[in-house]
Amino acid sequence: MALHPVVEQVTNRIIKRSRPSRAAYLAHLEAARVQGVQRGSLSCTNLAHGFAAFPANDKLKLREYKQPSVAIVSSYNDMLSAHQPFEYFPKVIKEAVREIGAVAQFAGGVPAMCDGVTQGQPGMELSLFSRDTIAMATAVAMSHNMFDAGLYLGICDKIVPGLLIGALHFGHIPGIFVPGGPMTSGISNKEKAAIRQRYAKGEATREELLEGESASYHGAGTCTFYGTANSNQMLMEMMGLHMPGAAFITPGTPLRDALTKAAAQQAVKISQQGGEYMPIGRIVDEKSIVNAIVALHATGGSTNHTLHLVAIARAAGIVIDWNDFDELSKVVPSLTRIYPNGEADVNHFQAAGGPGFVIRELLDAGLAHEDVNTILGHGLRAHCKEPFLDENDKVVWRDVPAQSGDEAVLRPASNPFANNGGMVLVQGNLGRAVMKISAVKPDYHLVEAPAITFDSQEDFMVRYKAGELERDFVAVIRFQGPRANGMPELHALTPALSNLQDAGFKVAMVTDGRMSGASGKVPAAIHVSPEILAGGPLGLVRDGDIIRVDAAGGTLDALVPDEVWAARSMATADLSKSHIGMGRELFAMFRSNSSPAEEGAATFPLPSPIPTTVPLHEGMHPEEGMPGSDEDFLFRTQK
Repeated sequence: MALHPVVEQVTNRIIKRSRPSRAAYLAHLEAARVQGVQRGSLSCTNLAHGFAAFPANDKLKLREYKQPSVAIVSSYNDMLSAHQPFEYFPKVIKEAVREIGAVAQFAGGVPAMCDGVTQGQPGMELSLFSRDTIAMATAVAMSHNMFDAGLYLGICDKIVPGLLIGALHFGHIPGIFVPGGPMTSGISNKEKAAIRQRYAKGEATREELLEGESASYHGAGTCTFYGTANSNQMLMEMMGLHMPGAAFITPGTPLRDALTKAAAQQAVKISQQGGEYMPIGRIVDEKSIVNAIVALHATGGSTNHTLHLVAIARAAGIVIDWNDFDELSKVVPSLTRIYPNGEADVNHFQAAGGPGFVIRELLDAGLAHEDVNTILGHGLRAHCKEPFLDENDKVVWRDVPAQSGDEAVLRPASNPFANNGGMVLVQGNLGRAVMKISAVKPDYHLVEAPAITFDSQEDFMVRYKAGELERDFVAVIRFQGPRANGMPELHALTPALSNLQDAGFKVAMVTDGRMSGASGKVPAAIHVSPEILAGGPLGLVRDGDIIRVDAAGGTLDALVPDEVWAARSMATADLSKSHIGMGRELFAMFRSNSSPAEEGAATFPLPSPIPTTVPLHEGMHPEEGMPGSDEDFLFRTQK
């Protein structure tokens, strides 16, 4: 089917907007690429250090400069349930690449914090900037010039974006993302949400709450709701950076191990020595970024990706903004109902057809680009598959089913749950913000009520527990942007706001902070940009101002006379408590150098033009210092 005109229009606009920075990025990629193994440029001393601790046979392979070396970059720790299974992945990977004559080394670890543990805690103020810390740690791991391909082990919120940003700064090196899979299903998400709301009302004890949470988060693997972690996995599938169908296979199973082994061996194949060279910087391009946005909308994914996808694109020299998200959301149908947009979890989604089903439906409907590079070569159609084991316990793939296994969870594009993606841009005299409305009832798409301002989520909870918020109001949670306090998630407010809404009050939230990927049924205009510390107008709001939050009309306004608005001074707050303790003082450089939310809240610049002194390689135009076209690249790699 022909590509949808809006998808084509948005893609062409991104290509045009990104032309200077994307050309600079590709020029850097080509300049960094070397013929032969990467370690061939190392001195004998360098190389001796690089393989000193290796077993004799592996050391011999590295000395001969013939076989590729695969880097393992892992976010393993055994506090995160999602990352605990990564403990034994390096052993599986090393054995798998040895089978085909190559070598793998554990190149480095990256930090991995859990937003579920830090939610509502001071540590959450490190969370967003942990993404760029992870990117830097990935760069340190890859900086030794020993590696011809990379395997990136990560799942959760900031970790996959950070790993991908780091990998893209080594865009000449092929890379594959290796997930660990979700935990098995516990109690239903509906039961979990009910216990949380009862606790917020004071109707459940802490012991009852802990028992309910423990029955939900009960074993190794990713949390099973469709928040940022599982949105990450869907996007890696859609961008062709996973082995097909790898996202939602539970850990500790033969199929999970077989997929890890297959990823390791595929990394060898797509190295320059493997004969199917496919660098990660050529996979992540304008079309694959558009595909990722489309998949995010089609599955009701996390609003955090209005930050993370922007930053990922930026790392590859691609410039996207919230208009792109908004326009695509209007034409991409909602194909899934996974909590918080429904009662199912990701295991139900996988059983109903999983990522491959979504990818096929989007391709067949003309809503995604098929002509993209992936870790399997050229063309996204190869990822419309699901994995299973053959009689020799080897992973093989088959086409996903023609029909959904459960249309209460997953539907075809011809019969969607909704005709839009459920994410909207709202803008007005309060700035620009995003709203996720796929789980918000239409009755709450427009809220017009007096403002109550809060300078922290703790201030909100004090007043809520005192019974002072039982009325119609718009909570303006300010000084929550990246420059103020690192832009923590405010998901801890969701149960309280939900209770007020259930009690019949019209409530909404407006904030320059973030909400979790699991934000639910209360209308929330989040990521308001610019934030107050960048001169953002949230600092002009006063208690009692009538605020209009209109998802349907796409507006976000304080209904204050212009002359009154213009005469106001900017609000101030003492932020010192958010700058010291729990390591927050170490992140001062991130706060002071963060880009606005709409630019990804990133601390790294767009690629700049390549210096003319850098030597040029095949595929670069000497008169321009720019790389060849994608068609040139495909011709050179497929000859």
